Amino acid sequence: MRTVLIAAATLLALLYAGACWFLHARQRALIYYGWTTTVPAAQTDFALKRPDATLRGWVLNPQAGRPILYFGGNAERIEFNRDEFSRLFPDRTVYMLSYRGYGASEGEPSQAMLVADAVALFDHVQSRHHGHAVSAIGASLGSGVASQLAARRPVERLALITPFDSMVGAAKAHYPLFPVDWLLEERYESDRALSGYRRPVLVLHGGRDDVVPEANTLRLVEALPAPPTVVRIADAGHNDIDEHPQFAPALAGFMR
Repeated sequence: MRTVLIAAATLLALLYAGACWFLHARQRALIYYGWTTTVPAAQTDFALKRPDATLRGWVLNPQAGRPILYFGGNAERIEFNRDEFSRLFPDRTVYMLSYRGYGASEGEPSQAMLVADAVALFDHVQSRHHGHAVSAIGASLGSGVASQLAARRPVERLALITPFDSMVGAAKAHYPLFPVDWLLEERYESDRALSGYRRPVLVLHGGRDDVVPEANTLRLVEALPAPPTVVRIADAGHNDIDEHPQFAPALAGFMR
């Protein structure tokens, strides 16, 4: 019996170690779903050339000024926002650039590269709209990208939709049996990134979010140095929050 128990314990330990290895090795495949968003380059109207890749996306109202940068979720077809954003921000230029490996953009996604690309986009947009402040909207994964950008560049107004305090914090809710603190390299620590950010922040989140637990969003709110505008839509989930009637007026009003 002792031998059987030792063998069983050894097998369980090996299985656990294998699962940890899988989560660590495959974390980017579990975070980034760019393959679900592919579009032909001919269907885009904006390109940003980076040293190792060309990123492509869309620009709304290119002559309007007062630009807004939009950073989408980990499986979001950002082009589907064009009609609504044109309606919500008729007097603003909106830039929607697909992440590496998303849409018609080249390359492979990672936190380091997505943040570097966001900074390059900000600098490019600022040069195109000289004298105009640049604001940002980030949804889900994009909230992590936008928060990192706001730590590096003077983002005028920052709207965060279904945001998390950190990717580690959100991952712990989904993988409570694993040491995600040690395993996760794509950390997106928005709470730390925004610790010195004192410009206006909007946090839009749902009471039925089963992807980013509400506790993680509230920890981000508590970590901000200045109280943000918080809009909680009680019956909204993670992926349908923009379908609720409170969503559009809150986002448009904040950006006005």
